[in-house]
Amino acid sequence: MSVEVEQGDFVAVMGSSGSGKSTLMNILGCLDVPTSGRYLLDGIDVGHLDEHQLSLVRNRKIGFIFQSFNLVPRTTALAQVELPLAYAGVRAAERRRRAVAALSMVGLGDRLDHRPNELSGGQQQRVAVARALVTSPAMLLADEPTGNLDSRSTDEVLVMVDRLNAAGRTVVLITHEDEVARHAKRVLRLVDGRIVSDVRQGPVLGPPPVFAQAGLTAGAAAGSVAGSALSGGGL
Repeated sequence: MSVEVEQGDFVAVMGSSGSGKSTLMNILGCLDVPTSGRYLLDGIDVGHLDEHQLSLVRNRKIGFIFQSFNLVPRTTALAQVELPLAYAGVRAAERRRRAVAALSMVGLGDRLDHRPNELSGGQQQRVAVARALVTSPAMLLADEPTGNLDSRSTDEVLVMVDRLNAAGRTVVLITHEDEVARHAKRVLRLVDGRIVSDVRQGPVLGPPPVFAQAGLTAGAAAGSVAGSALSGGGL
């Protein structure tokens, strides 16, 4: 398999169970290293890194969004988003400032002290998005991010991801749903660990397809999430 994801692209990876989606996601997320070949993330050959170095790359270069949210029970939204910064050694005052900014960007500036059981599914996933963004990663890696959401919350999260990409964030999204994949600028389909289809749905530097169809420019679509935390990156 050979694939390049450009800075600012929005790529959906699709395939049935056993197609290789999970293996690819684990390699992209530096949870596994390839047994052969090379994987360059933001110019770094991760195959030569030890586990400590890989953990630093995961913390600083990749923002993870999971299907099951992976929030810490009985922990406020603000503390959830501060966690990656704490692991990175960021001082408390700066952690709070950046976490508040990230939560405000996803529309949860008034939910800072709410715990997971006080939030809807869609709001919990938005906390997860804020947590993924707070370290200004090179890439957002979303694994079935709408799999546990109702249709309304799904639409809200996808619009948010669209806006982040329109602002320059590189996104790789794992999904099995065509309705989710239509938001991506590029769709890869896997069968038995091979790419059998590679379809470009929109230009790398343009707005995501759903925004383009609505007649929005990248700048207009990105307006509500503009900020220093949204500088992009590529593979």
